[in-house]
Amino acid sequence: YGFAQASLSHMKNNTLKPIAWTRALTALAAFAVAVMLSSCAHFNPPEPTPEPEPAVVEKKPPPKPIKPPPPSPLYEWWGKDYVSHIEVSINEQKARFYTGDKMVGWTTVASGVHRFPTPTGKFAVTEKVQDKKSNLYGKIYNRNGKLVRRNAKMGVHSIPAGGRFKGAPMPYFLRLTNDGIGMHAGPIPKPGNRASHGCIRMPRNFAPILYRHVDVGTP
Repeated sequence: YGFAQASLSHMKNNTLKPIAWTRALTALAAFAVAVMLSSCAHFNPPEPTPEPEPAVVEKKPPPKPIKPPPPSPLYEWWGKDYVSHIEVSINEQKARFYTGDKMVGWTTVASGVHRFPTPTGKFAVTEKVQDKKSNLYGKIYNRNGKLVRRNAKMGVHSIPAGGRFKGAPMPYFLRLTNDGIGMHAGPIPKPGNRASHGCIRMPRNFAPILYRHVDVGTP
């Protein structure tokens, strides 16, 4: 600034032409702008480059809570997460449910009678159908809608002309085999005794709870 001031004083003493004054003022203005920009850079340093955000790992959410089943001597449930595996005992007519090593519930079941035994071994849930109907067992009605056979089997019992076959309901079905064996809600007329055509029946109030906590692939 002192240098510019001295230059202006020198130019005044030497009675420069108007064009020289204009050039001098332009130079002074440019110098002042440079000083101001330097000051702004000093008080407003560039913002640091943000660090990359950590990778997000998707975590499976727990099942949405639903109304707990009413108290019953046939089952208990205290689970909150997905069931990791199921164990069914044909001898005890009970099923137990686990999340890891922790048992989170149990229920009385009704497996297949001796004439239609439930297969034993290791299986996995291959399909879930909330409103399943049997295509093998059910009831037969005549053309007037009258029930003519209660415990009918397709391919064994004939359907009268104009009549129809109505498959037995198997709600909250968890398929275990390709030939139709699975776990589902159904009647358990005598707890502790076999009663089905091969499927594993569960109490009607409990089946929807298990259905919500089991995925396809659960062993």
